Amino acid sequence: MSNTAESLRRKIDGAGKLKSVVRTMKALAASSIGQYEAAVRSLADYYRTVELGLVACLGQAGTAAPVERAGRTDQRGIGAVVFGSDQGLVGQFNDLLADFVANTLAALPGTKHLWAVGERVHARLTDVGLQPIGLFTVPNSVNAITQLVGQLLTTCEAHREKGEIEQVYLFYNRPGSGPNYEPVSQRLLPLDETWRRELHKIRWPTENLPEVMNEGGPTLRALVREYLFVSFFKACAESLASENASRLAAMQRAEKNIDELLEDLGRTFHSLRQKTIDEELFDVIAGFELLSGDQSGHKRKKNREARS
Repeated sequence: MSNTAESLRRKIDGAGKLKSVVRTMKALAASSIGQYEAAVRSLADYYRTVELGLVACLGQAGTAAPVERAGRTDQRGIGAVVFGSDQGLVGQFNDLLADFVANTLAALPGTKHLWAVGERVHARLTDVGLQPIGLFTVPNSVNAITQLVGQLLTTCEAHREKGEIEQVYLFYNRPGSGPNYEPVSQRLLPLDETWRRELHKIRWPTENLPEVMNEGGPTLRALVREYLFVSFFKACAESLASENASRLAAMQRAEKNIDELLEDLGRTFHSLRQKTIDEELFDVIAGFELLSGDQSGHKRKKNREARS
């Protein structure tokens, strides 16, 4: 019985240490969510500014837009960048995203070329029948996103120059309310009539129409580069915010389960301890009664001998 009590003590100690680890991971996830959400908010205004700049350039008379001619859609190679996670403890974060990517790409004609950002999503994409041709490490801070985006843009441009891909899609999880998120896709390239029509839907915020000074071509090309960079950066930042929100929710569930386990182990331990104490008391009482009975019998025997 002492071995059982000792086993319970070890389980309680182990659960307590695990709870401490979970609390630390919760704090780290909450802190990370803040920095990535702040990055997304700051990017939103800049992204809007870049879009308005493109609207101004494309609306400028005589400005040559980098619009590509639409070819046969069944011959277009598709490049897809999927932002997932390197680490676990994120619930269905990678599973939902991989299924969404598989369903979306299945409806698009052309050869698919995938690049996975994160080992976990890379493995999940392989499980659903999509074999990524490249793997990138998930950034561990906002400052590290810039380097990743540069690598991704260089890789996509190299494959476009070889004629292997013409379309580029981004797939990532976008944050929702609280711990919720949803998988989304964004088509970045080619810069064709579809892209132009989407930009023309954006209305200029004032009554004063813009005018592009000097030569519009260099300005347009610079804005397109910023448009691609900010799109990649924003997708990565939103994915990281969603990942940490999912991890925070997972840690909250884990902490709740650990608390329930500790409560159950505590009740079992105290019940076992009380049972042990009761048995020891019963043994003491039985021994006392036995000794008392022996002494009474000895006294009666001595009395009888004295009277005789």
